[in-house]
Amino acid sequence: MGSGRGRTSGRGHKGHKARAGGGVSPGFEGGQMPLIRRVPKQGFFNPFRKHWAEVNVRDLARFPQGSEVGPDELKKAGLIKGRYDGIKILGMGELKYPLTVRANAFTSGARQKISAAGGKIVELKAGGEAPVEKVKKK
Repeated sequence: MGSGRGRTSGRGHKGHKARAGGGVSPGFEGGQMPLIRRVPKQGFFNPFRKHWAEVNVRDLARFPQGSEVGPDELKKAGLIKGRYDGIKILGMGELKYPLTVRANAFTSGARQKISAAGGKIVELKAGGEAPVEKVKKK
């Protein structure tokens, strides 16, 4: 008694599916217009989008009291990974002691919570470590 898969090995005789590497690609519908081409395109891709690393106020509680927290410290703590256009501090959670926090952006809630704990906020420029200087109009 054999395996039942002899001769053509279950592929039938000749034809595209009988050949090595033969078979239709995913989405091929036998000459019918494929679903992916029947459904209209939607939305667009913004090439100028900024990719922010988001850190909540509650995550800053792992740093010791009075310490300075910036991009390097956040990376060492494992709070941010990968490449980003900037770091944004979000206002979820509480902070019970003062910290000096350096980041590119802060939500209003995060600003209030850091200030209420007696902390200091240092806004960084988009590309580097230097603080942003706000020019006052006369």
